[in-house]
Amino acid sequence: MKINPLKKLKALYKVRWFRWSVWIAGFLIMFVLISTIWINAYTRKFLYDDVKRVPTTNVAMVLGTSKILPDGRRNLFFEYRIRATVELYNAGKINLIVVSGDNSRENYDEPGMMKEELVKRGIPACKITCDFAGFRTFDSVLRMKKVFKQNKFIVVSQKFHNQRAVFIGRKHGMEIIGFNAKDVKGSNGLKTHIREYFARAKAVIDLYIWPAKVKFLGKAEVLSDC
Repeated sequence: MKINPLKKLKALYKVRWFRWSVWIAGFLIMFVLISTIWINAYTRKFLYDDVKRVPTTNVAMVLGTSKILPDGRRNLFFEYRIRATVELYNAGKINLIVVSGDNSRENYDEPGMMKEELVKRGIPACKITCDFAGFRTFDSVLRMKKVFKQNKFIVVSQKFHNQRAVFIGRKHGMEIIGFNAKDVKGSNGLKTHIREYFARAKAVIDLYIWPAKVKFLGKAEVLSDC
C-alpha cells in the first residue's frame, strides 16, 4: 500500500508544530515563574505589613482601581487600599497623598473615587493630589518621578501589586517602599491574582527586553498641600 506523500508531509508538519508549541508554551511558563520569583525576592526587604514599622515618609502614592465591580458589588481591593492609606495618615507616617489611576473613559475616574473616599474618612482634600494619567502601574510609578518630582515615597496597594510597583521604581533608581493593604482572598480576588503573573512578566520585558515609555507625561506638577 502506497503512502500519499502529501499526507505524509502534512503529518510531519503537524508533529513539528506540536513540538514547537510545547517548547514555546514551556518557555513562556518558565519566564512567568522566573519573573515572579525574581520580583518577590528583590522586593522582600522593601515591603511592610505593620504600620508601626513603616519609615515616616512625606508622600504616599495609592494605586488605583474601581470602587465598584462590573456586577455592582463593592470592590474590596479598593476598600482595603483606602483603609491602609488612612491608617498611614492617622499614624503620622505620611503627610501628602497622590491617588493615581485611570481616567481615560467618560464617567470612569479612579483618582476621583479614591480622593472622595479618603476625604470622607477624614483626610483633608488639600493633602491629596490626583494623577489622572496612571493608566497602568508602570505609568503611575514613573510619573511620580518625572511629573511630580518625587523620588522617595510609599506605594499603597495589596502586597502582590506593591511588589511589582517597588520593583519597577527601584530599577529606575527610586527610593520606593510599599505598605501592604489587606489582600482579597478566594474567588473575589482570583482573576486579579492570575492576571498579576502575566503583569510581572510584562514588567520584566518593559525593563530589560523592550524598554517601555510612559504613555503620557505632560508638564511637571507640584503636590497639593494645605
